Amino acid sequence: MMRRLVPSAALLAALWVAGPVHAGLFDDEEARRQINDLKAQTTERLDTASRAQIELSNQIESMRSEMAKLRGQVEVLTYELEAAQKRQKDFYIDLDTRLRKLEGPSAPGAANPPAGEEGAPAAAAAAPAPAKSDPAQEAKEYEAALNQFKAGKYKEAAGALEAFVKNHPASTLAPSAQYWLGNSHFAQRDCKKAIEVQNALVAKWPESPKASDALLNAATCQQELGDAKGARKTLETLVAKYPSSQAAESARQRLKKK
Repeated sequence: MMRRLVPSAALLAALWVAGPVHAGLFDDEEARRQINDLKAQTTERLDTASRAQIELSNQIESMRSEMAKLRGQVEVLTYELEAAQKRQKDFYIDLDTRLRKLEGPSAPGAANPPAGEEGAPAAAAAAPAPAKSDPAQEAKEYEAALNQFKAGKYKEAAGALEAFVKNHPASTLAPSAQYWLGNSHFAQRDCKKAIEVQNALVAKWPESPKASDALLNAATCQQELGDAKGARKTLETLVAKYPSSQAAESARQRLKKK
């Protein structure tokens, strides 16, 4: 009887030892599975976050491009209005001049040449007339240069805008051309050149509506270069010189965040 019970006792002992071993192996496999699941979930979340960040960056870049296009359209429309007003003014001046000529020497304010100076009228007629600007041609050149910028051809736009400022320094569009020249350099990531161009605008045309925008852009470029102190000083100058401008309001908001 005792001999038959021995194998059963041995079998029970073996099962008792094997039980924990099997449980340990099961726990290890479960832990590995959970770790792998966690890794997969983390990777998926990182990928989702990365895709969202890229999409947000693309949307911001698209909005910047759209804003640049809208600014360009506003610039063109503003110039067309100014050009139309100038043409109307020139028309009235020309009409008044023609009427005075038709009235002859008896017209009020007309002066007769002194006696004995017969050559005076001829000399006056021979004097070259001052060159007149052609607003229509200026508008055409400016719009062509600005269209290069709107098309994303920043290098070509910079060359065309620089040529415009050089060829038409007295044009009412020269400050705007200088402003977009600075933006063209900024779009090419040449912040130092952009700052130089925008500061030149403020120095040459301090009364231009573009002067305040130029300072704001210069501050943005300084910030891009890591010159936080210089950017703050430029923003403070903007607020002091052009307190009622829209650019000054943007500058105040930036100064609050610094």
